[in-house]
Amino acid sequence: MTTKPRPIPNLRRDVPLDANALELFARIVAAGSFAQAARQLGQTRAAVSRRVALIESALGQPLFARTTRALGLTETGRRLAAKARAVADATAAARLSLRSLGDAGPGLSGTLRVTSVPIFGQAVLAPLLARFQAEHPALRFELRLTHRRVDLLREDVDVAFRLTNRPPEDWVALPLMPFVVRAYAAPGAGPALATPAELAGRRCLVFGNPAEALTLHWRSDAVDAGDGADVAVALEPAMVADDMGTLLAVARAGGSIVFAPDFCARADLARGELVDVLPGWRLRVAEGDLVQALTLPQPAVPESARALLRFVRDALGAPGAFSS
Repeated sequence: MTTKPRPIPNLRRDVPLDANALELFARIVAAGSFAQAARQLGQTRAAVSRRVALIESALGQPLFARTTRALGLTETGRRLAAKARAVADATAAARLSLRSLGDAGPGLSGTLRVTSVPIFGQAVLAPLLARFQAEHPALRFELRLTHRRVDLLREDVDVAFRLTNRPPEDWVALPLMPFVVRAYAAPGAGPALATPAELAGRRCLVFGNPAEALTLHWRSDAVDAGDGADVAVALEPAMVADDMGTLLAVARAGGSIVFAPDFCARADLARGELVDVLPGWRLRVAEGDLVQALTLPQPAVPESARALLRFVRDALGAPGAFSS
């Protein structure tokens, strides 16, 4: 015997459950927490919590099963989630379509929403955006620098710049710039190293999450990438940080070796403030060694985003094209 699913409870008339409320609910479910959804929306956690309380009041039942460690859905929340996601997807698609129409006229205007990992955004993208905006003064930018994977559709973002060799299959990827991670230090930090094994015992600065000890895999530039001839080096970092600019500043001050993408160290190398202390060796990067621009399929991409991608591609000398 088949049991019919119970309908969503009737709403109280004094608190409407509208499309905005459903979109908010969908965002919280996708984000996995009130705090993360609030950051994505540019609101406080308290404001998001109050809006959720109104939605739950409208339904007369809770949507979320809250614990100290996790945020789950009640039965009512699970039944509402699919409907809320459909509303959120339709709303995001409508915004993208309207922005695309608004950009179709002469010149570029409107708002262009861009996200990037911080190390590329600060070292490479920011000066390119300044040049691009100078050419299109009517265009407004919203730039988010984050390591988090951003959902382009639900979060209403036009372009994402990421360091990856494996972009999501449902997004369009435009390869822009290969890079290598090398070992850099101030000129007076000591003689150049012959092999990665000599890093052991040196003061090393590492980008990423805290770790008392870790093993890094190095590869010679003279070795083909396919033969797997890595040199593994175990070390205890002298400093771990999630900001590459800080690590480079510490290295410039002397006495430490920083592992950084070459595009981050380019200016310091040109000024002579850093040198390559392990010439001919590069650090293997799990995520990949390629900067790529990610967008939704082209019908949903506004002309301003396509123009930006062409501009960045040309400035970096990247092959290929992004058609208008």
